[in-house]
Amino acid sequence: MSFVSAAFLGFLAALLLLYYLLPRSLRKYQWVLLLIGSLVFYAFSGPKYLIFMAATILSTYGAARGIDAVWVKQDIWAKEHKALPREEKKAHKAKVTRRAKWILIACLLFNLGILAVIKYTDFVLENLNGIFGTEFALHHFILPLGISFYMFQSLGYVIDVYRRKYAAERNIGKAALFTSFFPQVIQGPISRFDDLSKTLFAEHRFDPQNFYYGMLRVAWGFFKKLVIADRLAPVIVTLSAADKEYTGVYVLANVFFYAIQLYADFTGGIDITIGVAQMFGIEVTENFDRPYFSKDIAEYWRRWHITMGTWFKDYIFYPLSVSGWMLKLSKWSRAHLGAALGKRIPVYLATIVVWFATGVWHGAAWNFIVWGMLNCLVLLVSQEFTPLYRRFHNRFAFSNTKFWDGVQIFRTFWLMGFIRILDVYRDVPRTFRMVGTVFSDPNWGALTDGSFLELGASAADLIVVAAGAVLMFCVSLWKGRRPLFESINAKPVLVRGFFLWALILIVLVFGVYGIGFDASKFIYNQF
Repeated sequence: MSFVSAAFLGFLAALLLLYYLLPRSLRKYQWVLLLIGSLVFYAFSGPKYLIFMAATILSTYGAARGIDAVWVKQDIWAKEHKALPREEKKAHKAKVTRRAKWILIACLLFNLGILAVIKYTDFVLENLNGIFGTEFALHHFILPLGISFYMFQSLGYVIDVYRRKYAAERNIGKAALFTSFFPQVIQGPISRFDDLSKTLFAEHRFDPQNFYYGMLRVAWGFFKKLVIADRLAPVIVTLSAADKEYTGVYVLANVFFYAIQLYADFTGGIDITIGVAQMFGIEVTENFDRPYFSKDIAEYWRRWHITMGTWFKDYIFYPLSVSGWMLKLSKWSRAHLGAALGKRIPVYLATIVVWFATGVWHGAAWNFIVWGMLNCLVLLVSQEFTPLYRRFHNRFAFSNTKFWDGVQIFRTFWLMGFIRILDVYRDVPRTFRMVGTVFSDPNWGALTDGSFLELGASAADLIVVAAGAVLMFCVSLWKGRRPLFESINAKPVLVRGFFLWALILIVLVFGVYGIGFDASKFIYNQF
C-alpha cells in the first residue's frame, strides 16, 4: 500500500478515527490499535512477508530480554559479592559479558542471515557463474517491503540493550510496534528505541494544532512526490535507456534531474512519514537537513539520510575502530610503518568496511558497491587534504566569503550527482562510459534544437518541475527562528488553513497520478 494512493488515505482516515474515538479509559491501549493497524498495513504488501517481520520481532525481543536478564543477574551477583577480590569480580564479569555477547551474536547472525539469503543469494550465484562458468540456478527471491529498514532498527535496539543504554522492553506487543510502526516501515527513518518509545506508547488526546502540522507535512510530501519526482521520472527513464542518442549534455541533464527527483522522492516520503506520525501525536526523527547546501562530501553525509549514517557510524564504525584486533593492528602499524601512516590504517580500514556495507545495504549489485567505494575514496582523499585546505583558507581571503561557499556547494552537488548516477545507469562500465561522453561527445546542440522536449515531458511539465524545484529551494533557504512549517503552524487558524488548502489544491491540479490516485512507488522502497 503506497503512501500516495487512495487505499492508504482511506486506511489512514479510518485508523485516525478509531484512534481518537477510543474512550478515555481505553486510551492507554492506543498503541495496541497502532500495532494492529501497522500489521494490517504491512499485510497489504503480501501476508506471507509478515513471517519475516515476525521472525525479526521474536528474535530481537527474545535476545534483548535474554541479554537484559544476564545484566540483571550480574548486578545482583555484584551486590551480593562486594567483599570478593577485584580480580575475581572482574573474571566473573568477563564470563557474564561473553554470555551476553553470544546472545547478541546469535541474534545478529540470524537476522542478517535472513537478509543475506533473500537479498544477496542471486548476486553471489550470478558472480560465481560468471567467474567460474558454473550453472547455479537463481532463486529470484522477492525482497519483503522495508526489511532493511525495520531489521536495522530492531538490531540497533538489541545492540543498545547489550550496551546497557536502557533495559529491554518487557511487553512483546510494544516491541512489535517499535519494529512495525507503519509510517516508517517503508523507507525509514531508522529510529532509536529510546527516542521513539517516548511518544509511541504514550496516551494521546486530539490536538488540533498538532494534527494540522502533521497534515501540512503530509501535503508537502505529496507535493514533492507527485508534482516534482513523478513528473521527472519519465525523463530519467528515457535518458537512461539509450547510449548513442543521449550522450554529453544529456548525461549532465540526467545527473541534474535525478538529483532533483531523488531528493523530492525520498524527502517527500519522509515528510509523509513524519506528518502521519505527528497526526497520531508521535514524534519521528528528522532524516534530512538541507543536504544540497553542503560544502563538502563529509557534510553532505551528515545531512542526507541522517539516521542511516548514524546507524552505520554507531554500530559498525566505532565498534570496529576500538575492537581488540583493530587496536592491535594500530599498535603494530605505528611500530612498523611510522606514527603518521600507522594511525591512519585502522581508521581507513574501518571507513572502507562502513562504506562497503553501506553500498551493499543499498542493493545487491556492483553499481551500489562501486557507489559506496567512490564515496569512501572521496571522503578519505578529502581527509588527507584537510591541512592543505586550511592553509588555502588562511592564505586567500576570498575563500572565506559567501561566493566561495557557493562554489563549494556547487562542486559538492555535482560531485555527488556524478557518483549517484550509478543508481540510474546501473551497469558500472556503462556509467563510466556515459560520463566520459560529457568530454568526448558533449552534444551541446541538443540544448537549442528542442530535443529536450522529446524526453517524455512537455514544456509545461518542465515548467511545473522548475517551479516546484524553486519552491523546494526557497523552503530550504528559510532561516527563521524555527522551521517554516512550524512557523506556519504558529499562525492564526485562517492563515494555516490557507496554506494547507493551497498546497492540497496544487497537488490535485499539478500532481501526476493514475486511476484511483495511485502513484509510482518511492525510489527507496527497493532498499
